[in-house]
Amino acid sequence: MDGVLETLVLAFIIGLTGALAPGPTLVATIQASVRGGWTVGPKVTLGHIAIETLVFLLILFGFSAAALTYSHPVALLGGSALIGFGILTVKESMHAHLDRQSPSAFSNPYLAGVITAITNPYFWIWWLTVGSTLVIEALESGILLAVIFMVGHWSADAGWLTAVSTGIHRGRTILSENGYQRVLLLCGAFLIFFGSYYLITAIAGMMA
Repeated sequence: MDGVLETLVLAFIIGLTGALAPGPTLVATIQASVRGGWTVGPKVTLGHIAIETLVFLLILFGFSAAALTYSHPVALLGGSALIGFGILTVKESMHAHLDRQSPSAFSNPYLAGVITAITNPYFWIWWLTVGSTLVIEALESGILLAVIFMVGHWSADAGWLTAVSTGIHRGRTILSENGYQRVLLLCGAFLIFFGSYYLITAIAGMMA
């Protein structure tokens, strides 16, 4: 029981450090919460979990070592996609409204959770290195601890994103339209910067 609790707490803390960092999943949650309410956080998390479940299964079948070979192409494709999402978000910020019918690049929170995981180079790099190492370490004590690790990790994601979506939704009536547009503009600029960084890193790595 001590091993289970220790693994759960460790996974939660490690997962929280990643969840708190700004990234495309957080951007998607902020963007959709004004219209979708507090449930956006859990929905984005479920989409995110769907991809991480596949990653977990790949680790179980021993594919993580082979996948490391493709880390640079993943960063190249993911960085390009993030820049694209950033440009779309910047364009939306120019005419965004605070109504529930306003169109959004992340209109479906489940899909947003999936897409922001797939296109995030940091997500793959983390799972191909730190994440796979921690899961494999847990597996040494049995499949139960590996599953417990994932539960703790997902709890951190769900807790943080739900807190964000709840806070954004409750502040919807006091957030001006101009303020909302500025938030979207900053989010879009961040995605472009984030994607450009990984794109440059990927190109440098492939040329080395």
